[in-house]
This record gives sequence, C-alpha cells and structure tokens, in this order.
Amino acid sequence: MKTNEERLGDLMAYLRNLSHVKAEEIPDIDLYMDQVTTFMECHLKETRRHPEDKVLTKTMINNYAKNNLLPPPVKKKYSKDHMLMLVFIYYFKSLLSFNDIEALFKPITDKHFSGHSSGLSLEDIYNEVFTLEKKEMEHLKEDVAAKFSRAQDTFEDAPVEEEDKDYLKLFAFICELSFDVYLKTQMIEMLADQLREESHVPQKKK
Repeated sequence: MKTNEERLGDLMAYLRNLSHVKAEEIPDIDLYMDQVTTFMECHLKETRRHPEDKVLTKTMINNYAKNNLLPPPVKKKYSKDHMLMLVFIYYFKSLLSFNDIEALFKPITDKHFSGHSSGLSLEDIYNEVFTLEKKEMEHLKEDVAAKFSRAQDTFEDAPVEEEDKDYLKLFAFICELSFDVYLKTQMIEMLADQLREESHVPQKKK
C-alpha cells in the first residue's frame, strides 16, 4: 500500500504532465465528425480516468449542439472555432450542467464565433484564457501541497492504529480538496445564474 507522501507525489506528477490543446495544433480546415473525435482522443487522452473512456463521441457532440452549447456544423463539417468550443466544453462538462454551460458560453458564441463581426476572434479569447494556465498550475501545486501538509497534522492523538491514522489523514486531505471544488462550483453556478437573469433567458428544468 502506498504511503500518503507517495500519493502526493503521484498527484504532483500528474499535474506536471498535464497540458492543454494549443490553438495552433488544431487544423485550419473544416473537419468531419470522425476527424473531430479522432483529434480530441489523440490530444486529450491523458486526461481520461480509464484507458477505455472516450474523450468525445458523436452522441456527445450532437447533444452539445442540441442543448445550444455548440453552434451546429456547416454541411456536416466542424470549423476551428467548433474545435475550440469543444475543448472548453470538455473542461466544463464534469462540473456544470448543460444549462449553466449554455449561459456561460452564450455571450461568446453570440459575439465571437466564426462569422460574427466582433474584432476579437474565438481563437484570441482561447489563447488569452490559456495564458493563465502556467501561473494557475503553479498556484494549484502550492495549494495542494499546503492542503496535504495541514491534513498530515490531523488525527495525531487519535486512539487508533497507525494504518488507520494514515487513512484518516488521507481522508482529511480528500475532504479539503472536495470542499475547495464544491465552493468553486457553487461560485461558478452563481455567476451562471446572474448571466442567465441578465440575458432574460429562463432556466430550464434539469
């Protein structure tokens, strides 16, 4: 069985190896559905929990379009802007409902998706957002290490065996991570609700 320190090492190694899909890696030509799913599988495979998991399927993409998260393809082909939106959706979908993602994306698709008149392209927005990644990753690693350190100080005097004590420390660490995710998700949902109210779009039933 791994020690808690070894588990922390695994988490840090995972974070170090993560990278996002860079805009210049996305083809400048329109792609058919099979080409889209193949590209996403290739570039996001390291983020899968299990090797057999699918990053993106035809059904998923059709659902995104059906729920207004993604503009429909043109003559069954997906543009570079479609691909950029799909990357955003990929990161949001594990945290938020389709309803909330739609509220967050609507100003972007209305004003900056291909064919619109805004001087700022979707690729410009994508690149600007991901310039924050490097610094955010460093902050994240520092925060995870600090949470781990605090958790290791818990249950020191608990009247249990050492193995049980180690698990309780790990459980405290997991609770800290979970609480952080929970609160941040709540804040994102609050912002989505505000955007929905300001745009006078009624909330759909989940």
